[in-house]
Amino acid sequence: MSGHSKWATTKHKKAATDAKRGKVFTKIIREITIGAKVGGGDPEGNARLRTAILKAKEANMPADNIKKAILRGTGELPGVQYEEHTYEGYGPGGVAIMIHITTDNKNRTVSEIRHLLAKYGGSMGESGCVSWMFEKKGQFILEKRALDEERLMTLALDAGAEDVRSDDPETYEILTQPSDFEKVKKAIADAKLTPSFSEITFRPKSYVPLSGKDAEQMLRLMETLEAHDDVQDVYANFDIPEDVMAKIAG
Repeated sequence: MSGHSKWATTKHKKAATDAKRGKVFTKIIREITIGAKVGGGDPEGNARLRTAILKAKEANMPADNIKKAILRGTGELPGVQYEEHTYEGYGPGGVAIMIHITTDNKNRTVSEIRHLLAKYGGSMGESGCVSWMFEKKGQFILEKRALDEERLMTLALDAGAEDVRSDDPETYEILTQPSDFEKVKKAIADAKLTPSFSEITFRPKSYVPLSGKDAEQMLRLMETLEAHDDVQDVYANFDIPEDVMAKIAG
C-alpha cells in the first residue's frame, strides 16, 4: 500500500529531524527506563534496552542521560515510575488503530487519548478489538542508491529475512520475523550499510482506503497522537493515495 508506506517514511524522516532538535529525548528516556526495568540494565543481554540505547545515540543523547535512565529503570536511582499500555480503537472511516503508551498517570493519559480520538472522528475500543488486524514484524528501510536489489536480496534472505520489497521508487523495505531482527540487523551492519530506520513494528494485514475529509482527519489524528509525550508508537491500517497525502500535508 503505497500511501501507508509513504506515511511511514515521512514519519521517520520527521522523527530524525526532531531527534536532531532533542525533541524525542523524553520518549527515548522512557523506553530506556522501561527496557531496563523489564529486562535488566545490561544491554548485552537485553535486546529491548540495546535497541533503545542505539536510538538514543542516533539522537545524540548525552551518555549521562542514558546511564541515569538505565539506573532509574533498575531502581538504583529514584525517579518517576512509568508503566506501559496498549490501547485500541478506530479512526475516521473505520481505520483500526493501536496506540502504545508509557505513562506515570494512566487515568490522565487514557482521558487525553480518548479525547483526541473523538476530536478527529475516531473512538476508543475494547482491548483486542483491532489487534488481530496487525502482525508483529521486523522492518528495515534502505535507500536504493546504497546498493542494487539483487545484492540486498541475497544479503537479507541469507540472514533470515522474510521478504525484500522495492515498491517505493527511492527505498527498499526488508521484513523479518521479530526473532530474526537482530540477526538481519547485524548482517546489514557487517555489509557496511546503514538503514534509514529499523524497528520492530506492527504491520496491518489489510488496509482501509481513505479520501476526502476522512483522509485529512486521519492524518491530523496520527500527527497529534505521535506528538503526545506519552505516546511511544501508533499503528494504523489506513491507505491514502500519495497525491492526496501530499496535498493535505502541503
